[in-house]
Parts: sequence; C-alpha cells; structure tokens
Amino acid sequence: DDGRKVFKRAYAAASTGRLFADFPGSERSADSELKPVISRMRARTRDLARNNEYAKRYLNLIKTNVIGDNGFSLQVRARNADGSLDGAGNTILENAFKAWGRKGNCDVTGRMSWKDAQRYVAVALARDGEAFVRIVKGSNYRDGIALEFIEAEMIDDQKTETAQNGNQIRMGIEVDAAQRPVAYYVLTSHPNDSMISRAQSRKHIRIPADRMIHIYDPSRTYQTRGEPFMAPAISSMKMLHGYREAELIAARAGAAKFGIVTTPDGDEFTGDDVTDDGIPLIDMSPASVYQMPAGHDFKLIDPTHPNSGFDAFEKAVLRGIASGLNVSYTSLSNDLTGVSYSSIRQGTIEERDHYKMLQNFLIEHFCEPVFRAWLESALSFGDIPIPLSKYDKFADNIHFRGRGFAWVDPQKEIRAQAEALSNGMTSMQAIAANYGIDVEELFQQIQADKEMAKRYGLSLAFEPFGEKAPAQPEIHGEEDV
Repeated sequence: DDGRKVFKRAYAAASTGRLFADFPGSERSADSELKPVISRMRARTRDLARNNEYAKRYLNLIKTNVIGDNGFSLQVRARNADGSLDGAGNTILENAFKAWGRKGNCDVTGRMSWKDAQRYVAVALARDGEAFVRIVKGSNYRDGIALEFIEAEMIDDQKTETAQNGNQIRMGIEVDAAQRPVAYYVLTSHPNDSMISRAQSRKHIRIPADRMIHIYDPSRTYQTRGEPFMAPAISSMKMLHGYREAELIAARAGAAKFGIVTTPDGDEFTGDDVTDDGIPLIDMSPASVYQMPAGHDFKLIDPTHPNSGFDAFEKAVLRGIASGLNVSYTSLSNDLTGVSYSSIRQGTIEERDHYKMLQNFLIEHFCEPVFRAWLESALSFGDIPIPLSKYDKFADNIHFRGRGFAWVDPQKEIRAQAEALSNGMTSMQAIAANYGIDVEELFQQIQADKEMAKRYGLSLAFEPFGEKAPAQPEIHGEEDV
C-alpha cells in the first residue's frame, strides 16, 4: 500500500476508458458549437428534404398538422370602456387583416398569401432551424407594409467580430452586452448564387432588429442561431436511405440472374456484344437455355436479397428516427400493421400535443409580431377608420386560433365532452377550441341555420341546446287503475 486512495467515479455517465473513447463530449458555448457546423447541417437537411422520402413526409406532417388548410385565424376581442366588446372595431380590423393577407399583398414578391407565409416559416423551422422575416414599409404596399422572407444563409454566419460600437457580431447577428439582438447583417445576394461573383455576394446591409423577426427555438442560454429540428435524425435518415437503396439494387440484380464466364486456360470469350469498356457480354432471354462454347464455364451470381430481416431492421431504425423528430412511427411510415385502437390513440394524443406546442410557438413568435407591425402601419397609413391612439386597445386583445384535430374515436370523445360539460368540468369554448372553432362563430352558424330553415319553412330534426334529461315515468294512483 503506497498510501494513495483509489478514486471511484460517483457517476457512471462520466466514465472514461476504451468503451467511451469516442464519447468525449463538449463544454463549449452554444455558438461555439454551432458556428463550424451550422451551414453543413442546413445543407444536409435540405438535401434530405429534396431526396429522402421520410424527410419529405416529416415536413408535410409539419405543414398539415401545425398550419393546416386554413392556417391561423385571427380574432380581435377589444373592449370598450364599459366592458362591452367593440364589435365594429374588431370586425373592421379582422376584415382588413384578412384582405392584407391575400396573395399579392402581404409579401414583397407578391407571390405568397398569409397562409403560404405560415407554411413557409413552419417548414423553415423544421428544416433549417430558423426563419428570418424582414418588415418592409412603403407606400407601394397595401397598408404600407409587407414581409420579406430571407433564407437563413443570407444572414452571414461567417461574420463574427466586434463592431465599431463595441457590440459583438455573432454569426451575422449584432448583440449588445445583454445578448439582445441589435441588428442583422444580411448579404446583398445569395452566397452560393452561381450567377453572382463571390466578392459581390459578401457585401452586407445592416438591418435594425426592430425591422427583423427571427424565429427559432434556442436550446441553450445565449444561443444566437437556431439548429434544425431534423438535426438528431440526419445521420439515421441518410444511412437508412442508403441501406434501402442497396437492398433495392441487390434485389434487382438477384431478379436479373447475372453471372460470369470463366475458362481454365483463360481463352478469350467473344460473347454477343461488348460494353463500352470492351468487356464481352452474353444476352440471355428469360426462360431460355444456352450452350456455352467448349472449355467455358458459366457461374451464376445469385444475391439473396432482400434480406429476410430487412423489414424488422427498417422498422427499428425508423422508430428511432420518428422519436428524434417528435412524431409517431405510424405517421412517419404510414404503417398501420398491428396497430390497436388504444396504441394509436395514445400515440396520436402525444403527437398532437407536440403539434399544439408548435402552433403556440409560431403564434407567439411569428403571427402576433406580424399583426402588431401591420396594425401600427395600417393605422398610421390612414385607410382604416381607427386612430393610431387606439393601437394598444386592439394590439393587446388579439387571439390567433390554430387548426383543430378530429379524434380517433369521435363518438366516444363527444360523449365524454358532453358529460364533462353537463358536470361543469369544461366549457363550450374549450370544447370548440379542440376542433379549431370559436364558440361565438359556432353559435352564429347555428343561429343562421335556424333562421334559414325558418325562412324556407323547414323543421330541423335536431335541437343542440335542448333538454336532454330522460323522461320521468308517470305514477298513477289507485283511482286511475
């Protein structure tokens, strides 16, 4: 005993040695880890989005389930001094914002509608990890404002330095001492546009932070740029795609039944034709028998593919990919084999909670900032009969509603909701919100249906808010017997 104590690690997670030699870890800052790889990750996720079937499916799931066919709908619920809803003012702003959101009005190119803009931002977040939207003002735009959508690589991630005013510029974003964004350095042209010289593409314009909306979900403190949602699944999607491709090629080769011709002494084989490299070929038609020349032997190459374990292996890898993307395996793969009602219901509920979280994120970080910028410009522009002094009244009382979701078993869910409503455990507004409906609009539609039926002399076969208590039995006395 030399007096030294053997140190035993308290955490197995910090173990070193041969088994952990490829697991060094990193304690660098978020930006230090992102800067060397951000452009490469973005390039790979875009390649997957173009060429990988599961990546394309994932992005379609995001567009369909987060944005939906109608996008986020606006409700303005401003109130007057006496507490009553300002119905006239709310309606004016809702209609004006809807008109601004039509194709040709809301973006500088005139190619996008407000729904298109929402889908663009949702896909950019999942694929690139961030989206940049510039607020552009001018009298040539409706209500004096339009959006310019800027691709992530246009914010120069190679520009990291100290500005003349002492602020730090981190991957193209100027921040103050508190790490609050001050300005964005945008390249005047795409850095990899083959039509423009490299020197010209490195020119910048400085856009103040109040004219730029940067949408991303930081995972660490003081993280300046966003990382793709697809990042954890990039390598698995690429490898699985390559494996599927190899199995497909091997299966095709096995179906073709090709082989090679050999001779003991290496005599030349002429064949029926030759390849571009001069290699002789023999053309064999299906269900035919050929006699080889004397001294020649034909050896069949018969790849046994697809491998019998291909299906199970692909499912195992795809489940890991789905987990990394926060979607269910059944949604990503379109595979409903062996799925039960309870299992698909549980997976669907968890997946939809993720989509609802993304909806709330986009509303808070994109829809509401855009509306407030539009409202200020629209009131200042003068086309709306509401004074600018009323900005706070309306800007602080808006609500964007995302798409709702139909349940796996609607009949059971509706019965459960009706029971919860009758016991005071929920409200009509809460139930309607699950389906992406506003209860006031629902009541208006029901009232309109009744009025229309009355106008045409029709009797509706339902009464949604009528008495639903069971009929009580009549008790007869002896004198009635």
